[in-house]
Amino acid sequence: MEAAALIVVLVIALALFFDFTNGFHDTANAMATPIATGALKPKVAVLLAAVLNLVGAFLSTEVAKTISGGIIREDQLSAAIFPSIIFAGLIGAITWNMLTWLLGLPSSSSHALFGGLIGATLVGASAAAIDFGVVLSKVILPAVIAPLTAGVIAYAVTKLAYALTRRYDTKPDGRDGFRWGQIFTSSLVALAHGTNDAQKTMGVITLALITVGWQSAAHHEPQLWVVFACAITIALGTYMGGWRIIRTLGKGLTDVKPAQGFSAETSTASTILASSFFGFALSTTQVASGSVIGSGLGRRGSKVRWRTVGRIAIGWLLTLPAAGAVGGAAALLVVWFGTWGVLVDAVIALAVIVGLFLRSRRNRVDASNAMSDVADSGHAIKIKRNPPPTRRQRRILREEERLKVEERARQKADAKAKAKALARRDAEERARADAPAKTAARNGEGDVK
Repeated sequence: MEAAALIVVLVIALALFFDFTNGFHDTANAMATPIATGALKPKVAVLLAAVLNLVGAFLSTEVAKTISGGIIREDQLSAAIFPSIIFAGLIGAITWNMLTWLLGLPSSSSHALFGGLIGATLVGASAAAIDFGVVLSKVILPAVIAPLTAGVIAYAVTKLAYALTRRYDTKPDGRDGFRWGQIFTSSLVALAHGTNDAQKTMGVITLALITVGWQSAAHHEPQLWVVFACAITIALGTYMGGWRIIRTLGKGLTDVKPAQGFSAETSTASTILASSFFGFALSTTQVASGSVIGSGLGRRGSKVRWRTVGRIAIGWLLTLPAAGAVGGAAALLVVWFGTWGVLVDAVIALAVIVGLFLRSRRNRVDASNAMSDVADSGHAIKIKRNPPPTRRQRRILREEERLKVEERARQKADAKAKAKALARRDAEERARADAPAKTAARNGEGDVK
């Protein structure tokens, strides 16, 4: 029993560390675009995100229930082995998180966690212990649909934002007001991130507590202390700031302008909040990346860096199998050596984490150099030398042409009326001038007679 309790304590500690990595890995989802456009200072942005992640973690537990009572069938596993499997799965997730953070790739912490747990369960137990229906419906399908949906929404909102403000196309700061809107939308994304991602760690810890009998299997809601611990940990991780990934999302995919960033964050927040409501364990990173790409496609004159998009997409495809492979290898040590295997896993995991961290210090990225400059809100639209008139300009031209036609018609009518009046006056003057002669002629006729 003492060994089981020790393993559970290690699971809780490792789960909280995963929560910490999730925080700094996913800070970019909310704050990369406002930092890139200068809407928020880097340190202020990560502090705001940390506070809102903390608040968001208390708003919902639907995703936690999905993990603690959906993906893994705990009734198919013995209480003796299951905590060790969870421990192995967390090692797979953390290793992938640290590696992608080092490479600056905005990969999915959620899928790293799911991949690690699935791989560890397959090796440490059997495929029967995994509910593949839940994996397909609440993990894989949302992973495919959500980025596309977010991208389409961001594309449409970006198009609308620039269409409504088209009169500012040639003005240097015409759309600067969107920076204020970004403060609200980025805050909403950070809040949504807390409602979704913090719960994944809550679900893992709850799952471990259920398997060893420290919590009833009839209740999959996380205990209050678990909610507090996960909320505080993800907030601390968020405040650390994943500056490498912030740089990738902020300027690696496309040059983000204020109106564009506002549109991307609006799309990200709405998609994540909807998924949290329905209990989908969505990848905030994939949604945010899809939104940034969609907003880049929606702004006229912008360029999406498809090579970077390709690197990120490869990372997405590798996340589940790579984290699953590491989790499976860690579970294999548990199967071979039992409790000693857990300790060996812990030592290896610590060495990998420290090694990746030390490697990152060679080319350090922090708040001072993550963004070399911020995007100018003006001249966001590529203007042609002889651009075609806009609808508003065409309407104005039509109205001016109509007024000109009416003015010409009025002038013509006035000219005709004036000509008639002159002709009438001339006729009257001639008539008056001829009147004496006619009178004299008539008088002469009378004398002759």
